[in-house]
Amino acid sequence: MSKHFLEIKKGNFVASEKNKVNDVNLIIEKQGQIISLLGPSGIGKTTILRTLAGLQKLNSGKIFLKGKLIASNEIHIEPEKRNIALSFQDNALFPNYKVIDNINFGKKRSNGNGFSLDTKEIIQLLHIDPILNKFPHQISAGEAQRVSIARSLMSKPDLLLLDEPFSNIDQSLKEEIQVSVKKLLKRINLTTIIVTHDSYEAFSMADKCGIILNQELKQYDLPYNVHHEPNSVEVANFLNKGIFIDVKVVDSECAVHRLKHEELGEIRGKLSNNFPSGSKVKLLLQPEDLIHDDQSKLKLEVVDRKFRGTNFVYTLKTNKGEHLPVFVHSHHIHQHEKSEKFGIKTPIYIDHLVCF
Repeated sequence: MSKHFLEIKKGNFVASEKNKVNDVNLIIEKQGQIISLLGPSGIGKTTILRTLAGLQKLNSGKIFLKGKLIASNEIHIEPEKRNIALSFQDNALFPNYKVIDNINFGKKRSNGNGFSLDTKEIIQLLHIDPILNKFPHQISAGEAQRVSIARSLMSKPDLLLLDEPFSNIDQSLKEEIQVSVKKLLKRINLTTIIVTHDSYEAFSMADKCGIILNQELKQYDLPYNVHHEPNSVEVANFLNKGIFIDVKVVDSECAVHRLKHEELGEIRGKLSNNFPSGSKVKLLLQPEDLIHDDQSKLKLEVVDRKFRGTNFVYTLKTNKGEHLPVFVHSHHIHQHEKSEKFGIKTPIYIDHLVCF
């Protein structure tokens, strides 16, 4: 028995020798929460969804949904009795049914979960009005994904599972769809697990985010904490949000901790992990950590510049050959070219000093 909406206890999810995730402990405390599972392709994320949906058996461990044991070594509740909807990445629409009939099929499968949902609203929200009378082979992969989501929603499940739900949708439409779907899920209080390999999607959609690497759930936390305070070098490297530099812990006893880098000088902030003064550690430096200052005496050489729309990402080189990423707003009046000197505001202050 579990008091949580969903609980996985020491779950082992196995599809093959390479495609498996071991010893998963995961809790969704309340109905209506959105969870994302983030990791590289082929790591076993979809296997977790298929097992939750009942399409394959749990290798070992226990899964509870709304206080009821639905999977263990001895128990396997059939998919049709779980009231869980799974929207596949490859959509799995019925080929001989028109789009509107595929959507209405979800309605027929509804087990009457309490929320109210209007078919027209879903059709408009997912921008599928123009294709309602087409067959699956006549629509694009992105359109098919949206139809699959609509069908799953119309079944009014207790738990909605979305497997890479926006991967085939055009970038121009993707963000609008993501925002609309999240608002809807929150309004109808529908608990959802989203599998993705896109960290921006995982962070923007979810209340909590799980990172799956090397057949394990490495971190399960608020998206803000996963981004700013990864709990291992492995997670930080996967998120690819910065680089590690060698620093020395100068003072870890006071309210504001101090580190020292040979070239950047003193770096202040709050250590996420406890290290005694004098320790030599590696500090995670993310693009938003350093602040550009044309007037600063600390200047580094620009070796690369990438335009990202709202900002530039400059790469600066230290004398030791470390390459440091720095965000600069795209409206900053002075754009720096390669080989130019680039000023960094000192002393450097970083809220989260993530060190290993």
